[in-house]
Amino acid sequence: MQTASPTRIAETHPYRRTSATEGAGVLSDDKTEIIDTVISVDGVQVTAIKQGLSLRNRSVAASVAGRRTIERQGITAVKELSRLVPNFYIPDYGSRMTSSIYVRGLGARIDQPVMGLNVDNVPYLSKDDYDFDLTDIERIEVLRGPQSTLYGRNTMGGVINVYTLSPLAYQGTRLGAEYASGNTLRLRASTCLRPSEHTGISVAARYLRSDGLFTNDFTGETCDTEQSGGVRIRLQFRPDDRWSVDNTFSIGLLDQGGYPYASVATGRIAYNDPAGYRRTSLNDGLTVRYTAERWEIASITSYQFSDDRMTLDQDFLPESYFTLTQAKQDHAVTEDLVLQSRGTGRYQWLVGAFGFYRHRTMQAPVLFKRTGIERLILDNSNTDDDLVYSMDADELLLSSEFRNPVYGAALYHESRLRAGRWLFTAGLRADFEHTRLRYRSRADMAYAVSINGAAPLPAEIHIDESNRIAHSYVEILPSLSAAWNLNARNNLYLSIARGYKAGGFNTQMFSDILQEKIKWQMVSGLAYDEPDLMSYEPEYSWNYEIGGHFASAEGTLRGDFALFWIDCRNQQLTVFPEGQTTGRMMTNAGRTWSRGAELSLQIHPHRSLEFDLAYGFTDARFRRYDTTVEAADGTPQRISYKGNYLPYVPQHTLAGTATWSRPTGVEWLGDVVLQIGVKATGPIRWNEENTRKQPFYALADATLRFEHDRCAVSLWGRNLAGTRYEVFYFKSIGNEFVQYGRPRTFGISLDINIRNDKKR
Repeated sequence: MQTASPTRIAETHPYRRTSATEGAGVLSDDKTEIIDTVISVDGVQVTAIKQGLSLRNRSVAASVAGRRTIERQGITAVKELSRLVPNFYIPDYGSRMTSSIYVRGLGARIDQPVMGLNVDNVPYLSKDDYDFDLTDIERIEVLRGPQSTLYGRNTMGGVINVYTLSPLAYQGTRLGAEYASGNTLRLRASTCLRPSEHTGISVAARYLRSDGLFTNDFTGETCDTEQSGGVRIRLQFRPDDRWSVDNTFSIGLLDQGGYPYASVATGRIAYNDPAGYRRTSLNDGLTVRYTAERWEIASITSYQFSDDRMTLDQDFLPESYFTLTQAKQDHAVTEDLVLQSRGTGRYQWLVGAFGFYRHRTMQAPVLFKRTGIERLILDNSNTDDDLVYSMDADELLLSSEFRNPVYGAALYHESRLRAGRWLFTAGLRADFEHTRLRYRSRADMAYAVSINGAAPLPAEIHIDESNRIAHSYVEILPSLSAAWNLNARNNLYLSIARGYKAGGFNTQMFSDILQEKIKWQMVSGLAYDEPDLMSYEPEYSWNYEIGGHFASAEGTLRGDFALFWIDCRNQQLTVFPEGQTTGRMMTNAGRTWSRGAELSLQIHPHRSLEFDLAYGFTDARFRRYDTTVEAADGTPQRISYKGNYLPYVPQHTLAGTATWSRPTGVEWLGDVVLQIGVKATGPIRWNEENTRKQPFYALADATLRFEHDRCAVSLWGRNLAGTRYEVFYFKSIGNEFVQYGRPRTFGISLDINIRNDKKR
């Protein structure tokens, strides 16, 4: 935070747009203007620490959603930004644990994220914590393309920056309530206070409950119920123009059903064992900044804790095959130290040092039930008529326990040189990471074997094995860009950057390996030689991009475009091993490429009318990916997927919104706002063979909103045509399953904004 002369606009009521000025992004409801990453209010200026003052002056493809857009669009979670951002797709499936992001052909369903997430400049290390309810959000930035130089690991697809309301910039109380289909109720309340000129404090609370939208036909009840809540406390202290201290503490609780997976064979959701997800999360981030005349330094320190538990009927069938209970505990600390130049000179620089430590413990027991024992273990073992295996027990526990400490450190630098109309930027990051996995696998099984029809003889199998795996990585991540400013509103840029996504361990394959050990010992009596499936390698990419930002002098037209080519090595893919396996694993494709284009337009032909369009095209394919599958006769067969589309990646994304607003003429009613939108996605291939896909589909939305000086009421509908579409596909023990997207839904929301500003 630093003092600056604020950019003021004409006095107007909180929700009304005024004419755009140079560099303006979206408007907030506090009678001020947001200029991309700058908020100016009454002499207080809050900026992003690393990106500079305006994203439109940088060589980056970025989308910025301000408070007005977030409220009108009803965006309550990061995944709903798919409605606004080109080539950015977060499917809504499973539970809030499954926050899979796909951007420009990059992404994976499990483990490492392809995009980083920062909330008030504090990084979130675990993808499992990305999906949470948004409250009191000032703006959200989605930067596409590698941001590895400044942000490091797991940002090869970009970065999502979320900024909450500053209590030094805004004072007042905000209340909100929403009721929607599925007996869904959302409540929120917050207050921002400024007890002194130098101190601001805000407290925000949220609550959600829902009966769900998908019915499990086996139980006759909805399976995607949810109840969650949370509190965030933010304290800002600015003793003078040089020092600022910002601390945000948040805690969240979640208890969710989820996993409405339907069998492809029957089209029905029908499983007999419970499934759900619980999470307790705690985050605290402290940012301290000191600003001198020619430089400034910032320290960003955080502690993150997450305790979650996923329970699955993992076969998703009415029969009793097996269940999974996965419980994780995550502790993480981070420190980012950023030193950068200030001023308007030709040369600007930034240097930084980053370090983190994360320790995860996980228990993932798989409980085989009677049907699973008979069909997956005994049937696969009884292949010889002379040897017949039997087992009386109705349950078999396969226990797996893991400890996964990870730590890393990085040094990074970025230089910017302005030469006339040109802006040259070069960056370099040296990144070190060390990861270890210590595991213990256990299984005890009593069974009987009959030889040549003789009486069964008792036998036992006892497995108790532990081991450790460790990997270290040193990465050099350069970036280079050049931007040419045609004038103050229009520019073109060219950028080249290297991206990096960390490697990891296939913990979800351990139950399959235990299963194979049991069958192998039953049949041969010998120890089982574990396959090399435990680890997967890091993913690397080179991103080549040409783009630009443009705007008309009158502010009626504003837009961005980008053309990109991504050369990716060792791309991480989530695959389902052949046969009646119960798990999934991450593997590395040899080489892939992704090419595409993006276009964003904001058109304001009239004060009362505006159009927003975001279109993305991605052509992502395998350049080299060979694998071995089992042929019908049981022999191994080598398959090449060269030229096939990457699975789970949408080829087209399209979001369009038309907004018409004007005063009603009734003072207590304020303005009427009619918003009509469409979101289209697809086609999406669901497997490497490209034999199954979700065709291109479109969803129609509409909102009728009344905006007054102090409150707003919205009536809205989503998926108005009732389109039936798939958002997820997978296999389990050879069976195919899908999750369908949300059906037609309706809702009403109320927002109350009680300002209490004091001019200082």
